[in-house]
Amino acid sequence: MLPAVPALAATVEVTVDGIEPLPSTLYVALCQGGLSEAECRIGQDAPVRGTSQRVVFEDVAPGAYAVAAFQDENGNRRLDRTGLGLPTEPYGFSGPSERTARPDFARARIAVLEPGLALRVRLIRALPRR
Repeated sequence: MLPAVPALAATVEVTVDGIEPLPSTLYVALCQGGLSEAECRIGQDAPVRGTSQRVVFEDVAPGAYAVAAFQDENGNRRLDRTGLGLPTEPYGFSGPSERTARPDFARARIAVLEPGLALRVRLIRALPRR
């Protein structure tokens, strides 16, 4: 019989900056393969407590991920969008902080290896607040 090999697992620490100081909820997710809701299944939410907040994911299998975050201002548990698909609430992704094109998984991709990593995500608004 072969000895048991411990499962590899990592910790991903995400600091979200640019949170607007208003009663709302912060959502942060780890995504695999894409940035749609279906591909962002590992997630956490927390009441907003300041303009910067830390979220820790434990026991994450090593691999390729992206981090997606948004601030839910109206409590509907979704990132609201205009009819053209532009987000109306603050949002952000891992990868380059400048937004010159629609976010995609390849640009937001991070490598999660054991024991883990720490990264920052900055929330921005695509449109002025209404």
